[in-house]
Amino acid sequence: MPVDLTWPDLVVRLLCTLIAGAVIGYDRGEHGKAAGLRTTVLVCTAASVAMLQMNYLLPLAGRPSDSFITNDLMRLLLGILTGVGFIGGGAILRRGSLIVGVTTAATLWYVTVVGLCFGGGQVLLGWLATAIGVVELWGLRSVENVMSYEQHASLALTLDQNGPDESEVQRRLEAAALTVRDISLRSGSGMRTLTLNVSRQRRRSEAAPA
Repeated sequence: MPVDLTWPDLVVRLLCTLIAGAVIGYDRGEHGKAAGLRTTVLVCTAASVAMLQMNYLLPLAGRPSDSFITNDLMRLLLGILTGVGFIGGGAILRRGSLIVGVTTAATLWYVTVVGLCFGGGQVLLGWLATAIGVVELWGLRSVENVMSYEQHASLALTLDQNGPDESEVQRRLEAAALTVRDISLRSGSGMRTLTLNVSRQRRRSEAAPA
């Protein structure tokens, strides 16, 4: 990282940051994520500007001979990554047993690091990280679609006393390709309530579009 930052250096780094943030953010925006194109570009640019600011502060780093105070510029970077962690935490939502937003949060953290690379002048590393991020977001989606995963659900059945017993209910569910993990029974007023925890294997491509 050069101590003396020129205007061409500043323009090149910010331009690279904008392009990289837009390329990665396009994937999030295209799929309707909460942190889409604008959010990703803003986070990436903010990280780059902070790194540029640190570059300008490099001559002030260290401890002057007449002072006991040390200017630790790395605290700025640590503060940025910590702050983005809070933003990413807000992007993660829980809907019952389903957790969404984890990839969006990871993308925000990733573009922050990409912005730090460009802001610090590591242009080649920044573009390499951008290319890897694009491959991970776009290329691995097709791999995820053919992967099978275990889906869990809770099922409550209310039956009268003449209804099928627990073993019959379990047999019918297993015939429907559901694995019964746990069964609990509650009786009262001539009725029985069965609560079952079930799971099944399915492919992501079989899921209904969000």
